[in-house]
Amino acid sequence: MNPLKELRQRFRAALEPLVEDLEDLLEMVRPSQDPRFGDYQANCAMPLGKRLGKAPRELADQIVARLEVDDMCEPPEIAGPGFINLKLRSDWLAARLQDAVKDTRLGVAPVETTRTYVVDYSSPNVAKPMHVGHIRSTVIGDALCRILRFAGHRVISDNHLGDWGTQFGMIIYGYKHFRDESAFAAAPVAELCRLYQLVSQLVDYHETRRCLGDLERRVTEREEAAVAQEAEPLPVAGAERKRAAKRLRGLKAQVAEAEADLSQARKKLARVEQSPALNQLATEHPEIAQAVLRETARLHADDPENLALWHQFLPQCCEDIQRLYDRLDVCFDYAHGESFYQQRLSHVVQDFLDRGLACLSDGAVCVFVEGFETPMLIRKSDGAYLYATTDLATIAYRMETFHPDAILYVVDHRQAEHFEKLFAAVRLWGHTDVELQHIRFGTVLDQKGKPFKTRAGDTVGLEGLLDEAVRKAYGVVSANDDAKPGGAELDEAQRRHIAQVVGHAAIKYADLSQNRTSNYVFNFDKMVALEGNTATYMQYSYARTQSIFAKGDVDVDRLRDADAAISLEHPAERALGRELLQFPEAIDECLLDYRPNLLTGYLFQLARRFSEFYQQCKVLQAETESVRTSRLILCGLTGRVIRRGLDLLGIQVVDKM
Repeated sequence: MNPLKELRQRFRAALEPLVEDLEDLLEMVRPSQDPRFGDYQANCAMPLGKRLGKAPRELADQIVARLEVDDMCEPPEIAGPGFINLKLRSDWLAARLQDAVKDTRLGVAPVETTRTYVVDYSSPNVAKPMHVGHIRSTVIGDALCRILRFAGHRVISDNHLGDWGTQFGMIIYGYKHFRDESAFAAAPVAELCRLYQLVSQLVDYHETRRCLGDLERRVTEREEAAVAQEAEPLPVAGAERKRAAKRLRGLKAQVAEAEADLSQARKKLARVEQSPALNQLATEHPEIAQAVLRETARLHADDPENLALWHQFLPQCCEDIQRLYDRLDVCFDYAHGESFYQQRLSHVVQDFLDRGLACLSDGAVCVFVEGFETPMLIRKSDGAYLYATTDLATIAYRMETFHPDAILYVVDHRQAEHFEKLFAAVRLWGHTDVELQHIRFGTVLDQKGKPFKTRAGDTVGLEGLLDEAVRKAYGVVSANDDAKPGGAELDEAQRRHIAQVVGHAAIKYADLSQNRTSNYVFNFDKMVALEGNTATYMQYSYARTQSIFAKGDVDVDRLRDADAAISLEHPAERALGRELLQFPEAIDECLLDYRPNLLTGYLFQLARRFSEFYQQCKVLQAETESVRTSRLILCGLTGRVIRRGLDLLGIQVVDKM
């Protein structure tokens, strides 16, 4: 039962005689932000008053007169200029809670119209180790798949692996020239990663050397411009003087930016040149970037040697990635990499040309889309294809195979322009009936507000991140267990297991609890804290519900089957009951704009309500047996909602902490 949806239906009937277009007005029926004004509030009378030219308070009176909510609400109250405040009847609340207790879906009805979603997420390059940057796409995408499925939709999850690009050209070149046979025999994936990083460093070194003169000239030019601006006498007039000072600040900022770029370039060069081994390799392989491109081209042309190496390396790399997915409890329906679509690319380009949707420009095939100055390239002048070509082929395959109503791409915000162009091109191509969404997200930052990296400046590996989270969680679990009044309750194996569950949950929840479009600061200690909006706090709240049943030797299944009445006499009981009934609302809100943080926010609020209830209402020592049973039912329902909500986020729970 979704109280908000039900109230909006009641308001629809009350508003229809007054206005035709009322969807925006129904959106203004919302949960109240302040319990003093009831459980729900309708603010639609004010905008309706402007639309009709009538006093909002008068319209509020008319709406309330037509509003049929006596069975579920206390008499509505009109406040201020026309706010309509609604308080759910306690007997209605109790009855709906009893329904939820009996319902395996906890009151969440399946959607009336099932849609087919393809969700594209994670998508690592298989030739590189997964790092902290992959965590956001992976956990957001996985959570959206789980929530959409629970809502009743058909969901196809697809991991669009980067298994065919230049990174494999780098690995092949590295394997042919720099491999350590014994290291490869002992740990092939680790050696392939080393080769990739080595070749990447050498390519970057030579590219930086070529750009060094340009960087130095840029610094000089910007310094000269700033000096010239500073030498000019400041205007006397206030406005002109401010503009001149602003120009000077801008020029100095440009100088600082150019100097930072030059400093970074020199550090890159120094790391190679100060290492005799690296310096020698750089000297011996001056054209390594071009050589890598040749190896990539040979692979794409089905060269037997390179193709055999690719077939050898790919399963090993995929197994390594799968190990991390297993730790994160993430799985996919499909993992079609870029290689899967290679045979389709020429047909995509030809189809765009045949339909007049693309044209040749200096030998390249371009798609010009409205609103963009630059076109989207789908084939280079040298015949090479691009990411856009593969993405178009992927969409064509998904439309033919899955017939989706929506395709969601969970990819970071830096790819926004690419997806805007891609979606526009897809519309030109004729796919107008499918929802295409870029589910963008921000960057993981360190304590200084910079992209999260190691002290050496490298991107943090995902496996190391998970290991550290588990280590931190073990400390928290052990300290909490040792501090229990009756002494520690967990043995070492239990502590280790709980630390695994809590550590992995901490990483996932910390990400999911953020507004996905925002950057967020990574902090291990906050992630595993027992207080605040953390997975650990949520898991502890669930464990507390189970502890009550264990201490009281309560049969939870028999409790669910009982027909005992639920009492909401105490304010904390009522507040908890109302929060439990809003679980369906949280699911709906979460899927409106694909934001899992709205579900984490609900769960955190529920856990806080349960904490208040736990502190203010005796459960096992309740004053009467009927009150005891009622409160046990509330505890049981709370535990089930927390467990289900966390499961929808890909997070496990434990019965003891």
